[in-house]
Amino acid sequence: MHEEDQFNEDEGEFGPSRSEERREALAVLELAKRLVEQPDARLVQIPMDEDLRDLARAAQRITAQIAHKRQVQFLAKHLRREEPEALDAIRAALDHDKSDHRREAQALHQVEYWRDRLVAEGDAALTELLDKHPAADRQHLRQLARNAALEKTRNKPPHAFRELFRELRELLADAPDTD
Repeated sequence: MHEEDQFNEDEGEFGPSRSEERREALAVLELAKRLVEQPDARLVQIPMDEDLRDLARAAQRITAQIAHKRQVQFLAKHLRREEPEALDAIRAALDHDKSDHRREAQALHQVEYWRDRLVAEGDAALTELLDKHPAADRQHLRQLARNAALEKTRNKPPHAFRELFRELRELLADAPDTD
């Protein structure tokens, strides 16, 4: 065996394995797919080069399946040339957006839950809500819940129903609930 064929520990490691390089490339391809799925207004907010942004927009415009896939792969190729810090910043921006969306959706579900309970159960649900949020206006919420229930039974436009939703959204936004 030749001396240069042998690994010399003093010179360092061989580098990443082929499997590791493939995993990294697939992760970047997944990142490219996520970028292409973003609306244009969101793409502008993501910290990346304008060239990459243009490539993502080009992929969005392509409707033919194979051509679209090829363009996404081309975007991934350009992303792989970026510094790891730049890729981390892009991933962080995309993940931040996703967690914000989940949090907002959960808050809206919580408001809908309380609104529906107040309309259906009346004072029993109101008492439970006031135990968790003592600063709430009991009389105003009770009146809105009663009016919303009347609107529902009489098939009227949901004016009080919407007003109750707005009041609850403000109340729950001011004092976040962990339910």
